[in-house]
Amino acid sequence: MTALIAGILPVFLMIALGYGLRKSGFLPDEAWRPIEKLSINIFYPSFLIPAIWYADLAGGGATVAGSAAVGATLIVAAATLAAKPLIMLDGPAYTSVFQGVIRWNSFVFVPVIQSIYGSEGTALAAVAIAFIIPVTNIACVAVLARWGALHREPSVLGLLKSMIANPILLACLIGLALNFLRVPLIPGLSEVMDLLGAAALPLGLIVAGAGLSFAEVKRRRKTIAAVTLVKLGVMPPLMWFIAWALGGDSLAQGIALICGAAPGSAASYVLARQMGGDAPLIAGVIALTTVGSAVVIPILLALFHFT
Repeated sequence: MTALIAGILPVFLMIALGYGLRKSGFLPDEAWRPIEKLSINIFYPSFLIPAIWYADLAGGGATVAGSAAVGATLIVAAATLAAKPLIMLDGPAYTSVFQGVIRWNSFVFVPVIQSIYGSEGTALAAVAIAFIIPVTNIACVAVLARWGALHREPSVLGLLKSMIANPILLACLIGLALNFLRVPLIPGLSEVMDLLGAAALPLGLIVAGAGLSFAEVKRRRKTIAAVTLVKLGVMPPLMWFIAWALGGDSLAQGIALICGAAPGSAASYVLARQMGGDAPLIAGVIALTTVGSAVVIPILLALFHFT
């Protein structure tokens, strides 16, 4: 357990560093947006593409982990939709509850996987990301179109364009294509991506920390705590169970478990602002699930014997 915490602790210390830098004013607020853009569009794809390109995906563990992530997400999404009449919130707030229980932050998920499982786990995690991004995007856009304040109906073409333009999904698809086509390493290009990719995880964690906002947590603590309970208490064992039921090995099961326990995604906040969701509420969910994830992940891994 001590070794497990020692492996995960640096991930969350980097998040805390980002939060501290933002709160201290070390960098002006307007500097963080271009840093985030550089990280998402350049550094993170440069990390993900080689991770999948060089990986041995023949064992089927990636398919199991990805299927578990999708299956659990669809189950929780369906349950949240069924519970809509019982959730005493207005439409925009409900959309943030929905996003909060099904979306997760790959900037936190991947570094935790790498710290525990190394490059093999990172490759499978990247494939799971490729599985889940289209599902969560379609579901969240549909819910926001129905209950968001703007009632902005998305077009199928527009949704496809937004997913293809997603640099993380695009990087995963490129890595899979290079892997399946057995494209050999390209001298020069591989080294450049390795250099750029080395900056992806620390910078991504700092950016994730800088984006945290706790202003809403105290004011709406019951709602945010309930969303956090589902996100960190229901989703991880559900993903693990599906991976186990599909015959996944310990690596696939561990990835599914951590995937479920990953905190809320910062992209949820952006989407809420664009489509009339309750942006302050989802910001509070992201903040609390990020703090909670630091506590929950080691406990879950110990309970499920992934130590």
